[in-house]
Amino acid sequence: MPTAADIAPRFDTQADAIHWLRDRRISEVECLIPDMNGIMRGKIVPREDFIRVLDAGIRLPEFIFFQAVTGDSAEDSKIVNPLDRDVMCVPDITTLRLVPWYDEPTAQVICDCYFADGRLVDFAPRSVLRRILGLYAEKGLKPVVAPEVEFYLTGKNDDPDLPLEVPIGLSGRKESGRQAYGIEHANDYDHVVNLMYDYCEASRIEIATMAHEAGPAQLEMNFRHGDPIELADQTFLFKRTARLAARKYGMVATFMAMPHQEMPGSATHIHQSIVRTSDKANIFANADGTDAAALMHYIAGLQHYVPKAMSLFCPNVNSYRRIRLESDAPINVHWGRDNRTCGLRVPDSGPESRRVENRVIGADSNPYVAMATTLACGLIGLEEQRMPAPVVEVDAKTLGVELPEHLSDALYELGECEPLARVLGPRFVEAYIDVKKLELRLYNRVISSWEREYLLLNV
Repeated sequence: MPTAADIAPRFDTQADAIHWLRDRRISEVECLIPDMNGIMRGKIVPREDFIRVLDAGIRLPEFIFFQAVTGDSAEDSKIVNPLDRDVMCVPDITTLRLVPWYDEPTAQVICDCYFADGRLVDFAPRSVLRRILGLYAEKGLKPVVAPEVEFYLTGKNDDPDLPLEVPIGLSGRKESGRQAYGIEHANDYDHVVNLMYDYCEASRIEIATMAHEAGPAQLEMNFRHGDPIELADQTFLFKRTARLAARKYGMVATFMAMPHQEMPGSATHIHQSIVRTSDKANIFANADGTDAAALMHYIAGLQHYVPKAMSLFCPNVNSYRRIRLESDAPINVHWGRDNRTCGLRVPDSGPESRRVENRVIGADSNPYVAMATTLACGLIGLEEQRMPAPVVEVDAKTLGVELPEHLSDALYELGECEPLARVLGPRFVEAYIDVKKLELRLYNRVISSWEREYLLLNV
């Protein structure tokens, strides 16, 4: 493992970054760009070549943002440049970090993408999050977020037609049953989790706590609260970090929303609050600790727009297997005080940390898109000064399903929502829908094992 001296601090100047790269004898730099699905695209650049392009950036074709999760491209999108031009991917040196699992010293950096005329690529997910934060800044406000990411460890699986298996832990056995918050059950995967922590520390990913979730070998990592861009970057990097740590021990770390048929799904819960930039005060609470009107408007924005934004929070066909009555996931956007059955939860907290938790989001979401969208829903609520439905003090799952149950329905809702398109950017929304419609067409070509089992001889 790298030593403490190898870990890159947060660089504020190019000179400091260049000094660190040369002093630590970094051989290559992975220049990373999150695509529509949050998949890492980019180039691997030798150190000195990287230093030469720090200002200009590296060139990548625009179509990387139109690639489906399968790798196919939505070439018929009206947003795609017909000349297949390059965009310039400029390293954000504040994100420069070590890649801790290579023997050869290697760094990684996340890039912002620009058109030739210097404009940010408006349909790039990181640009969309920057856009939303800019809209808050215009109002003298700054969002603060804290994501919680759930995932499963599974055994290796080489045949996609076969169900995933629970991995063998340190006990020599496969875990069974529902052991939420079980300490000894979490301990069974200490070797994998400890390696994740080592990798995270070496690459400046700040994990606060870890817990065992309800599914077998299902874990949750909680991130420290902070700036949305920084936390989206950390979540983006963490997914690969977890996968690489699991692979070292012959396991798979998966962020699929519903990897097991009869087990709980995996979510990304995002806690969010808004502070004034002038005095750092949380606008969700009054001075006496009571809820401010801004909290109600924000919740109302989430209630109204989250169902219309579901395809951005739950982006895959598998995502909607999690949104069901028998699941632990929320099925509506009722809100409650410390009520985990609600899609929107206001945890018990003091005025400084008054916040809303969006529990609808899937673990398979793109962290940049999910954070941008949940903040956008709240922002529109603040602008429209909506008021929420009454607080729910019962099991919200008894109140019925109010969210789209299929990706096709969710994409239709997004396409019809002008306020979301206005705030997120109409070209981004159109490009996103084009990519997801391509994935739906590809998915619909596949004949499933359920169809072969029940239709082959019965119809």
